[in-house]
Amino acid sequence: MKKSELILRLSNKHPHLYQRDIETLVDTIFDTMSETLIEGGRVELRGFGSFSIRKRGARKARNPKSGQEVHIGERHAIYFRVGKELKLRVNKPPIFN
Repeated sequence: MKKSELILRLSNKHPHLYQRDIETLVDTIFDTMSETLIEGGRVELRGFGSFSIRKRGARKARNPKSGQEVHIGERHAIYFRVGKELKLRVNKPPIFN
């Protein structure tokens, strides 16, 4: 799902809200989540999952084309851990009529 699709679904579900207000709300949520992660914090959405930052140390790798050794510096990676409720909803067996 794209961000524009999310905004469209929310505006269809809540027709009493203006679409520009929903866009502002979605942008604010994503910006706040991003800022929290940049500051080294953790974002937890109960029932959905949690986002955190993991530090990856510097390492040596090889260029697959030339075989030359390449140094990869230290970096941070975003880690997502799915919540229990979402995991159960995704893995729920289909109901046949």
